[in-house]
Amino acid sequence: MSSKALAIIAGVGPGTGASIARRFAKSYSVVLLARNPASYDPVVQEIKASGGQAIGISTDVADGNSVNSTFDQIAKQFPSSPLAAAIFNPSGGFSKKPFLELNEEEFSQALEFQAKGGFHFARRTLPLLLEAKDKISYPPTLIFTGATASVKGSAQFATFATGKFALRALAQSLAREFGPQGVHVSHSIIDGVIDIARTKGYTFEHEDAKLSPDAIADSYWYLHTQPRTTFAFELDLRPYIEKW
Repeated sequence: MSSKALAIIAGVGPGTGASIARRFAKSYSVVLLARNPASYDPVVQEIKASGGQAIGISTDVADGNSVNSTFDQIAKQFPSSPLAAAIFNPSGGFSKKPFLELNEEEFSQALEFQAKGGFHFARRTLPLLLEAKDKISYPPTLIFTGATASVKGSAQFATFATGKFALRALAQSLAREFGPQGVHVSHSIIDGVIDIARTKGYTFEHEDAKLSPDAIADSYWYLHTQPRTTFAFELDLRPYIEKW
């Protein structure tokens, strides 16, 4: 494979993850991760058809063995490519349910996919990002996708908010540890309904009520290209009509 710089996106589906992959594929080879190949295959084919370089690997971020196997494959296929950007975007663990109806397994799911998944992903990407510091045009970047639930535990979102709060805490700690070492670690709060296939049927009074996944991807690229003198830890993205 090409030795040009690499971007790894975990949690690629037909929405935000796909838009992030397309945006970063304009400059880098991209590796797309999801549990189900059906989630990333169309995006891989689209990027290749447009002249970009992309592969997809079936990965369960909550499983350390799965993550390790994935990164071993990446090392074999891109042995000379510095890692420019890593984006953690899985949606696993989302649920809305009255607290007294939750069981322990359901409560643990968001912690598994978000906090534990973020841990596994960061543990394998950060050494590569540190190695890439003097080999790429922009600061090596690790971005975590958050949500309203990262900062607000709404009613019936106990499990998702717990996972997202934990992921934000992880991101904050890593930013403070690795920022001084030249790696830009950031967290993005996505506040609102994203305009994807699954939400096409959602109706709102205003035409601008949904977030554009392509605009989110542009914001992630903006984070990646920030100079070391102006690292932003957190972006808070929402439609201008969203109440918050």
